[in-house]
Amino acid sequence: MWWFQQGLSFLPASLVVWSAASFVFSYITAIVLHHVDPLVPYISDTGTIPPERCLFGIMLNISAFLGVATMYVRYKQVYALNPEKSKIIKLNKIGLTLGLISCFGLCIIANFQKCVLYYVHVVGACLTFGVGAIYMLVQTVLSYLMQPEIHSKDIFWIRLTVLLWCSSSIASMFVSSLVLYSGLYGTNLVQKLHWDPEEKGYTAHIISTVSEWSLAFSFLSFFLTYIRDFQKISLRAVVSLHGRTLYNTPQSFVADEQTLLIAGSI
Repeated sequence: MWWFQQGLSFLPASLVVWSAASFVFSYITAIVLHHVDPLVPYISDTGTIPPERCLFGIMLNISAFLGVATMYVRYKQVYALNPEKSKIIKLNKIGLTLGLISCFGLCIIANFQKCVLYYVHVVGACLTFGVGAIYMLVQTVLSYLMQPEIHSKDIFWIRLTVLLWCSSSIASMFVSSLVLYSGLYGTNLVQKLHWDPEEKGYTAHIISTVSEWSLAFSFLSFFLTYIRDFQKISLRAVVSLHGRTLYNTPQSFVADEQTLLIAGSI
């Protein structure tokens, strides 16, 4: 049995591979059509002009769905492993809420392009990566609280390292973007897709774009740490039949419905 066939490990693996592919395919399409410069454009710039915009949107929407599934399974796993620890249960619920908000932000990024609705796109980015970073922090704290009984210390240190990578990328992108869009290098830079290395602000632009790519892949790398955990999870469906056919209503259901009708509840 291959590693991705064990348990539900295919979920985080699919999330990482599919999301990375959405960035790479959009980038290749935009470069081939000369819509952006080859040297590290913004990820959002590679999903601004059709046809790559369509590809970018569809693939990121699927990534958001995979993210929701992965985070929910992680929530159920932590809850099952710590059913009587109130602190962990509370943090686990907070983590799930933050994760769902982050996935919603990814849908905003996918459907509201940077050059069309810039401020909405920025809100989506803040929800995805800002709230997502807090989600990573919560999961790292949970990993710390569950060691060494549930898992080894190594996974905690790995997640902490990825969290620090993500945080440094956020800080670098935030500072460089403030400098770039401060007005020192001109206005309407949001719509600018092609940059000349001789232009003022080019260095700040490159630092900002490199930081964004670093942020995206640090965020995805965090979910790679779920693969080993998810190998120990199985999923099954239990079917309960309430009748011999799909059209006959059980007599108990009919009696209950008639009682409600008589009482005026329906």
